[in-house]
Order: sequence, then C-alpha cells, then structure tokens
Amino acid sequence: MFNSAVKRKLEAGETVFGSFFKVDSPAIAELYGLAGFDFLIVDAEHGCFTHGQIENLIRTCERMGMSSIIRTPDAQETNILHVLDSGASGIQVPSLKSAAEVRDLIRKAKYWPQGERGSARACRAAGYGTVPDYETRANAETLVSVHVENKEMVEDIEALCAIPELDVVFIGPGDLSQSLGHPGNASHPDVVAAIDRVIEVAAGRKHIGTVVGNAKALDSYVARGVHYIAWLSDLGMIRGALNGAAANFAPYRATGDGK
Repeated sequence: MFNSAVKRKLEAGETVFGSFFKVDSPAIAELYGLAGFDFLIVDAEHGCFTHGQIENLIRTCERMGMSSIIRTPDAQETNILHVLDSGASGIQVPSLKSAAEVRDLIRKAKYWPQGERGSARACRAAGYGTVPDYETRANAETLVSVHVENKEMVEDIEALCAIPELDVVFIGPGDLSQSLGHPGNASHPDVVAAIDRVIEVAAGRKHIGTVVGNAKALDSYVARGVHYIAWLSDLGMIRGALNGAAANFAPYRATGDGK
C-alpha cells in the first residue's frame, strides 16, 4: 500500500522535491500535494508524533500521490519496524556514525535474504495480509536514506557507498557544521570541503540528497548531481508566509506613545 514513486523517479535519473514535515496536520500535507511536491520527510526526530499520527500522515501522502519518508528518531529496531509496517515509502535515519551502523540498519529494515526485519503480514503495509509477495516487494521498493551529518560519516563515505541496499546519502549541512567545530556556519571551508567530499565519492554510486532554501543553492546542488531535494520545512515556510503577511499591517501597529 505504499507509494514508491520517489524511488522509481530517482532510479530514472529524475530530481525529486520534498520537505521536512514537523506538524501533525493532514491538511497541510494535502496542501503540499496540491502544490506538486513529490514527498514529505515526516520528522519524528525533532517533531512530536505518535505512531498513529505518522500512519495517518502516510495515508494522506498516498492520497495525494506523494511518497512518505519517515525520519525516525534513531535507528532502534522498534522505530524502524513501526513506520515500515504502517506503509511508509521509506526511512531516513539520523545520527549514525559508520558504515557498520548502516549495515545494521539495513538488517532491521529489510526482509530475508537482505535482512532480518520482523514479519507480520497483517500490517497495513502488506494490505493487512492481502499482498502475497509483500516481503519481496518491500525489499525492492522501500527507500533507505541515511544522514551524513557528522565527520565520522564523511570519513567513512567510501564504505558507506559500497552498501548496495542503501539508496540515498543525505547531507545535513547544519549538523555537519557542528560536528566539524563550526556550529551554524555551513559556509565554512571545512564544511564545504566535507560536502564536496561526500558528493565526489557518492556521485554515480548513490542518490544524493540535502536541504535547500533558495534557488541559487538549488541550482548549484542539482548541477552537481544532488537529486533528492528537501525544500526547507513546513514550519519554516509557514513562518515565512506569516511574517510576510504581518509586514503588510506592521505600519498600522500602535506607536510607543499609544497613538
């Protein structure tokens, strides 16, 4: 029952566009679909979601023709299992620090013979037991993305790109800047060099993703082969829209003397 459109588009060489999603609002998810986004990254690491809320957002994404990628809080087996059993199109896992940890993640996310994911065909992803070839299909269609957001992952990028079941390496400039000792300064030469290294090694071997917030950055990354694009987040865009609206009535605010 999950939508694997994003994985298929990436495999066809297309660029796909999504956004981090941090609020429990199916209505806002629908607006993303109406605007033409390809996927949402439901942020269970920094957002506040129950398993049931995530499942309903997965349903909403399916209805709107979008893929649902869940950024899990971590790589714990229960978190991986819940979102995939709910029918998520894929997972995006933060905070890992080595290719060995990613191989263990694959074990949790894939069924035999690629992994050891717990099997329960009565789950939503398997159509509650109505999809006879579910395990084979899930292995083939589930997208697996991991964050490259610390210096350890950058140093292990060669081994990371050698893992066949890994689909996307997602560059996190903000966390990477902190890991390299320059918090909040993604333009620091050390951070830029690390990003360059990841793109250089991963190009042609893995799909590459990152977060962008302006057209110049988008053009630059796409030209370098980054085709899995997260455009800001719902909260960032809502904040921008509200600030823009408030600017219209700012001149009508009372002055300090009460006039």
